[in-house]
Amino acid sequence: MSQFDDESTVEHTVLMDDEAIRMAVHRLAQEISEANPDMHSVAFLGVLSRGRPLAERLVADIGSMVGVTPPVGSLSTRLYRDDLRSGHVGGITGATGTHFDFDVDGKTVIIVDDVLSTGRTVRAAMDEIIDYGRPRRIQLACLVDRGLRELPIQADFLGWSLGTTPHDHVSVRLRETDGEDIVLLERKRGAAEAEGRE
Repeated sequence: MSQFDDESTVEHTVLMDDEAIRMAVHRLAQEISEANPDMHSVAFLGVLSRGRPLAERLVADIGSMVGVTPPVGSLSTRLYRDDLRSGHVGGITGATGTHFDFDVDGKTVIIVDDVLSTGRTVRAAMDEIIDYGRPRRIQLACLVDRGLRELPIQADFLGWSLGTTPHDHVSVRLRETDGEDIVLLERKRGAAEAEGRE
């Protein structure tokens, strides 16, 4: 979904189509399997909502490559975000959405997310994981890095990197959640010119 209220004033640029996403996920799976030769000690946690289907795709590709299918779980970082305590996020109702049925102690845990930006979601994900146990190490795999970092966090495995402004929105749509595979850069018309005048 777009962050902009009036879609008629938004410019959409396709960053990745379905084939580009497929190739990026396959390459990420190769890099992860090469960096982790003992795949039996690896577990994947996808940040909800689109990190989970990406994690499942990565695990399927890894299973085809090395014959080992690591376990996959879901993380909802909402309760761990620092902007919750600052009052920038509304109240919490219902279940958190976090679910995994494996022990993280001593494992290599790979956090999977669709877009890396400020780094605050990843920090929250790490806090949540550590509340469940003590992994041997934590790695990060992201489909898109849009920049604008606020914390010293980088992806270990990255599909696509681009520079954006705070006025831009990177929209990742996946078959499992949105009915299609596409990554869009959304920018309000006139935003670039307005930034140039500031």
